[in-house]
Amino acid sequence: METLLSRIQSPQQLRELDRKLLPQLARELREQIVKTVAANGGHLASSLGVVELTIALHRVFKSPDDRIIWDVGHQAYAHKLLTGRQQEFSTLRQWKGLSGFPKRKESIHDIFDVGHSSTSVSAALGMAAAGDILASDDRIVAVIGDGSLTAGMAFEALNHAGHLKQKLVVVLNDNEMSISRNVGALSSFMSRKMTSDTFIRFKKDTEYLLSHIPGIGRDLVGIAKRAEESLKSFMTPGMLFEGFGFDYFGPLDGHNMDELAETLHNVAQIKGPVLLHIVTKKGRGYEPAEKNPPKFHGIGPFDALTGEIAPAAPDAPPSYTEVFGQTLIQLARDDERIVAITAAMAEGTGLKPFSEAYPDRFYDVGIAEQHAVTFAAGLATRGLRPVVAIYSTFMQRAYDQVLHDVCMQNLPVAFALDRGGLVGADGPTHHGAFDLSFLRSIPNMILAAPRDEHELQRLMKTALSVDGPFAYRYPRGKGTGVSTTGTITPIPVGEAELLREGSDGLIIAVGSMVRQALTAADVLAGEGVELSVLDARFIKPLDRDRILSLAGSVPFVMTVEENALQGGFGAAVLELFSDVGLQVPVVRLGIPDTFIEQGSQAQLYESLGLNADHIINRIRDILAVEKRQQSAG
Repeated sequence: METLLSRIQSPQQLRELDRKLLPQLARELREQIVKTVAANGGHLASSLGVVELTIALHRVFKSPDDRIIWDVGHQAYAHKLLTGRQQEFSTLRQWKGLSGFPKRKESIHDIFDVGHSSTSVSAALGMAAAGDILASDDRIVAVIGDGSLTAGMAFEALNHAGHLKQKLVVVLNDNEMSISRNVGALSSFMSRKMTSDTFIRFKKDTEYLLSHIPGIGRDLVGIAKRAEESLKSFMTPGMLFEGFGFDYFGPLDGHNMDELAETLHNVAQIKGPVLLHIVTKKGRGYEPAEKNPPKFHGIGPFDALTGEIAPAAPDAPPSYTEVFGQTLIQLARDDERIVAITAAMAEGTGLKPFSEAYPDRFYDVGIAEQHAVTFAAGLATRGLRPVVAIYSTFMQRAYDQVLHDVCMQNLPVAFALDRGGLVGADGPTHHGAFDLSFLRSIPNMILAAPRDEHELQRLMKTALSVDGPFAYRYPRGKGTGVSTTGTITPIPVGEAELLREGSDGLIIAVGSMVRQALTAADVLAGEGVELSVLDARFIKPLDRDRILSLAGSVPFVMTVEENALQGGFGAAVLELFSDVGLQVPVVRLGIPDTFIEQGSQAQLYESLGLNADHIINRIRDILAVEKRQQSAG
């Protein structure tokens, strides 16, 4: 049976739809989003919360001529469905399918690539300024959530927008009720009427007339403005945004499409920057997500009828994230100096149990990675041992703070980099593919990667014993199943471990790739090829003596890493060989010089040659070349 949604293949068709049918369209959008995310996983609660807003935006603004920029992109599923991607929507977040985020190469309606928070206002302001230069009459809208507004970049953009006075609409989607106690009929009425042409003209005409009254005109204008501001501040939290130079309207009910459409139409006519504050409910229309928004923020496949996630197998090992969180609690029992810091990712980084066990030693700073790092530096100057747990991809945002505020002062801050390497369905904005490269070049930084969950525990202990910066990165997903219940002994800094001996070649692997290297060596041993396998553990400092002694006695060396090849672990080994003049053939396996799209981790490893089968085939090729050269000689 044909659905209403199936008839909407473009925003133009949406604008032509009878407004009485919009509630039905909203229901169908939610049904499709729940169905797809239940099958594929994804960001559910936030996308369900903005269905009415998305419909209203596309009814009022003429995308792509008008430009709608979504912050982060967690909430863009309804946008994708309304802009011609219904047929492909079942491939959301899948290998060679639709991205889970807005992507310019995917649709003309995706105006800006996103994935990290708090970029929308900056990008939108740049587009608005370009529109002035190009004499364009398009309209620019940035949609940003209250969580993203905690980041400094968003406030920098708001401040600049107020200074430039560009025509720009910023929609603040408040779904946490954090600054919106005054939602109701009066606030809604005021916001809609205060944005009308009649009111705006009346306001400007009154200001003009008052200002021209001889002698007292300027004083009267000041009194009138203070009265308006007092009324606004009493009714709404808008003074903050008015201080940035924005006209503020709201809060509005973000699920009332008629009110949203009317107000959006009105604010689009205002010259200068406008902030429209709306209040939405995460998970709207799907009861399990409404009851537990954090669980359904970013979720794997689940039962659409019940909202239940399939339980893990009884014998499944814990994830690296879980091991990190439980181990930090264990270490904190014996060391009162340990404090934990996260940037709005307490559950994602495994620190929720720590926050409950040690609430006075836990800090969630919001989406503010730069502040998190420098805040940790401040704690460290007072003798504490801060552990900053951040996804690898988000640590990129705080590079200068790591360099300038931690490493330059050689402060004992431990960085726990979750999701190091390829994360899967979230795609290029979330792969932690660059941390080994951007951290190993910083003086005083010690950098390591464990091959399994017990080694993670040992490196955590090592990091807290070092009087300087220490970063350890670990992958997304389940561990290898090794025991994590024994005594935790630190690993000496810079000490590699030889896991297998052989004279036919040397594989130096790090982190998640050690297991693949061992599997490959085991298979090749059955073919009569004996390889040494060295777990480097440390990217910086390298175990120079061990690596050089092994590399000097084999016909070739292979390095394997789940990181960009440029500036990564293999590059560090090449630099070592160059420094000492060791001439030995080196083959480096890792992530090439490109951004990697989404797909399962297994699919990505296969496509990039980062699994045991590809290691085996590369070594067979190397040995075949050696054999031909020997025969020719």
